[in-house]
Amino acid sequence: MAALETESGTAGNCAEHWRAGLPVLITPRLTLREVRLSDAATLHRVARNPAVAQFMWPAPAELDSFERFIEWTWGERAAGRYVGFAIVPKGATAATGLFELRQMQPGFFRAELGFFIDPEYWGTGLFSEAARLVLDFAFCVVGIHRIEARATVDNIRSNRALHRLGARQEGILRASFVCDGALADQALWAFVRGLDAVPRRQRGDRR
Repeated sequence: MAALETESGTAGNCAEHWRAGLPVLITPRLTLREVRLSDAATLHRVARNPAVAQFMWPAPAELDSFERFIEWTWGERAAGRYVGFAIVPKGATAATGLFELRQMQPGFFRAELGFFIDPEYWGTGLFSEAARLVLDFAFCVVGIHRIEARATVDNIRSNRALHRLGARQEGILRASFVCDGALADQALWAFVRGLDAVPRRQRGDRR
């Protein structure tokens, strides 16, 4: 079970106040909090890692551009159109990954989920644990009805993770992504509130 508090440490009605500042979500293994400028260097490094970058739209080449992106997220969050959680493992101070929810319809009725995490933490279960927190927050606090995610068909790790989190594959988006200069198909996944349960971690789950 995650603990829930605000960045200032003051408990409150997050459903009303998340636009003013995202809460901190805590489990024994990790913390999710709003992305900060101090995260820029580590997140920029992870996003530019070839193992990560091959499955993402290109991250900004320059660090100052990534810092401007972080500042942009704050404005979008204040407008009620964006949620961005940095992943901070227990004992660490720097972010090792990022979860994004971008509004696709007014009122955050429908959203797109994006994510990346340092390959150092692949296979540790940290991603799944963090993803469940984000999905719970999205459905129960923000009130999102439908969350979509896309992964290239050859991104076996992401497709498998989305399936195990409870998403349903709804189709294939043909030639919807460019990878190394070539067009690639993407799998379209969706979580729908009230229809798709997000499974809790089971013993032996190391994703």
